[in-house]
Amino acid sequence: MKKLTDNSSQLNRRKFVSTFGLLGLAGLLPKTGDAKLLPDTTGSILKTGPYLQTPLQDSITIRWITQVPCYSWVEYGEQKDKLDKKAHTSDHGLVAANNTIHAITIDGLQPARTYYYRICSKKIENFQPYKLVYGDTFTSEVYTFATLGQTDKEVSFLIFNDIHDRPESFPHLMQYAGNEKNDFVFLNGDMFNYQVDEQQLVTNLLDPLGKLFSTNTPFILSRGNHETRGKFARQLMDYFNSDRQNYYFSFQCGAMYAIVLDSGEDKPDETEVYAGIVDFDRYRIQQAEWLKKEVQKKEFKKAKYKVVFSHIPLYYSGEWHGTMHCREVWGNILNEAKIDVLISGHTHKYGIHDPVKGQHNYPIVIGGGPLDGKRTITKVKITQHAFQLSMLDDSGKEVGALKI
Repeated sequence: MKKLTDNSSQLNRRKFVSTFGLLGLAGLLPKTGDAKLLPDTTGSILKTGPYLQTPLQDSITIRWITQVPCYSWVEYGEQKDKLDKKAHTSDHGLVAANNTIHAITIDGLQPARTYYYRICSKKIENFQPYKLVYGDTFTSEVYTFATLGQTDKEVSFLIFNDIHDRPESFPHLMQYAGNEKNDFVFLNGDMFNYQVDEQQLVTNLLDPLGKLFSTNTPFILSRGNHETRGKFARQLMDYFNSDRQNYYFSFQCGAMYAIVLDSGEDKPDETEVYAGIVDFDRYRIQQAEWLKKEVQKKEFKKAKYKVVFSHIPLYYSGEWHGTMHCREVWGNILNEAKIDVLISGHTHKYGIHDPVKGQHNYPIVIGGGPLDGKRTITKVKITQHAFQLSMLDDSGKEVGALKI
């Protein structure tokens, strides 16, 4: 195991958070309507997308947003010129329609297989009880996605954390990603400072990732403490991952069994700025009960590599309430489950920390912070023979490595 010494001149995380608490998003968020939208042949229907979510061995979710209410579907197949299958979303007998946020999960797919797809949205001009009037239809170009592989397949993915409404960081860091095809990209919390509205999501995340990879490579959003803040935080789940998931979940990919935990806020629930409308202590305890069952599953026990993601690390994050409560309710479970690694962010101070007897019997990887010179991109490759992780700073220099 190769260990990284902590970055010597690190950003004071609390000062950063305090500063942005005062400044808000001034200078970081374009005004509503300033976003560069993806091509829309009708000029009035598509707002952003498609973007791929929730990659599994037998399914994937395709999301996009329209400017106007629509009926939407996906056409897909295994040949580019033969999109002979159609999928849409229905619930309790009603097909999703007259909405602007679209999430269509395609089931029954084969593992490690490439599929072609395009999204379609038909504008609803008038929706009366016994008469529905359609307008123009938007049809995207054809894209591809690949399902996750089974245990005998190699796995490659990238990790970002603590971007904090700085979308220019994505293309800058992606230049160091290399040419290897990634199965997914993991966003390990605090992509934003706090949640304002839909346009913030489009401008600072969905459009930038769409231009880079998310039409063909899925991303997984793990909520950080800053994703719990702001008036739009309660709408966040409408836009990310699958409607079948919580913010905490598990998935398998190759030789990896991954568990994603939602570490919640970093201060006590009764802190004045939360105004009495958060309940994270009980939420973390709820996850602990789920986690106890998860690590007893035969698939988890048989997995070659057991990887846990949590935005707030259980150690090396001071003694703030969130850190200590995560440690209290999850620490023993993770130790007894003999996980291979915990991957986190939050501190804005990158480091790879060896196991410590009596505390955590697994290494803890912590990504860097949002500002120039502090940012990191982490590359992971997993085979049946090794788990290899490489952390690069925003000059492309490797600043940490881990091999299991």
